[in-house]
Amino acid sequence: MGTSHSFAPTDILESGPNAWNQWREAMPGSCAILRGENLIQRHLREINFQNCDLTDANLSQADLCLANLENTFLDRANLTEAILYTTDLRCASLKEANLTRADLTEASLVKADLSLAKLQQTKLNRADFTDALLYTSNLRQADLSDVELIRADLREVDLTMADLGEADLRDANLSFAVCSLAKFVGATLCHANLYRANLSLANLCVANLMGANLTKASFIGANLIGANLYLANLRFANLAQADLREASLRITNLTGTNLAGANLSMANLTEATLARANLTGANLSRANLYQANLDGAILKGATLPDGTKHP
Repeated sequence: MGTSHSFAPTDILESGPNAWNQWREAMPGSCAILRGENLIQRHLREINFQNCDLTDANLSQADLCLANLENTFLDRANLTEAILYTTDLRCASLKEANLTRADLTEASLVKADLSLAKLQQTKLNRADFTDALLYTSNLRQADLSDVELIRADLREVDLTMADLGEADLRDANLSFAVCSLAKFVGATLCHANLYRANLSLANLCVANLMGANLTKASFIGANLIGANLYLANLRFANLAQADLREASLRITNLTGTNLAGANLSMANLTEATLARANLTGANLSRANLYQANLDGAILKGATLPDGTKHP
């Protein structure tokens, strides 16, 4: 009479990724429960955790390079300093997960949920966050260069001192986000929503903000040299002391905007609306104001396009 052996998922996992993957192949559609498991510093390269439940698991410093974590539950998991290079995390749930200083270079996080996740100093360059949810996540000093954040939900995120150079944020929602001292050099923010976002001292040199909603956003001291703000909405935004040299502000809505002390030399303000804008002490030398609306604008001490000072 034969005997059958039943193994718990944790027992199989102890035999390594190859044994685990073979078991998963033999059990298609299975959903292993590994809640709260201690997998610290484990070698899990190329492992198949698809559809598994790793809620509250400790994966600190684990090697998950090339792993399949599609549709995996990783809520509140500890992934501090984990290696997730090129890992598949599509549609994964990472709510409140700790990914501080983890390496997610070139990882796929399409439609993943990272609400309230900790991503401080995390390597995310060239990762794909298309349609991902990052609501109120902490991305301070994270490397998001060349990242895809198309249509991503970044409401109320903390991007202080993060690097988003050449990032694609088309149609992303960054309303109320904190982006002070962040780098957006060459980033694409076409039609993005930055309502009331804080971009004070941020670097947006040659960034593309065409059609973006920047209503009541703060750009105090920001670098917007050569930025494209064509058709952008900057109503009641604060651009005091901002550098907008050679920026394109054609047909831009700057109604009630604070541009006190801003540098707009050689900027294109053709058909822009500057009604009731504060341009006190602003530099408009060689700026193009063709058909611009300056009704009620404050120009005290401003340098005008012809180089003269407004009284």
